[in-house]
Amino acid sequence: QVQLVESGGGSVQAGGSLRLSCTTSPRTYSNNCIGWFRQAPGKEREGVAAIDRTGSTSYAASVKGRFTISKDNTKYTVYLQMNSLKPEDTALYYCATGNGRVIGRVRECTLASVDYNNRGQGTQVTVSS
Repeated sequence: QVQLVESGGGSVQAGGSLRLSCTTSPRTYSNNCIGWFRQAPGKEREGVAAIDRTGSTSYAASVKGRFTISKDNTKYTVYLQMNSLKPEDTALYYCATGNGRVIGRVRECTLASVDYNNRGQGTQVTVSS
């Protein structure tokens, strides 16, 4: 059974930081891609960051330079360090796994939710101004 468990959400003031964790089983962790997504009420789901098996990363333009995705292979955990948080970062954040998409001759980890097929329950992040 695929299981992803997120933690680390909370309420912070604008400019603050949070670190989210996504812990999986070894089998789930072996997927090509693990991504972080977010969804706020009334807004489209947004891919935030993704990391592949080699550690290559990709970010949405809205978070680039503020968020960092990383992973610990010994703990089967992917992290999302979020700095300089803004009120517009308020959302339910969840992690998901997928095999990526072949673009050209390379399999890449996109930020499109359609390329991910398993997700966790999510952790709420609330940023106040």
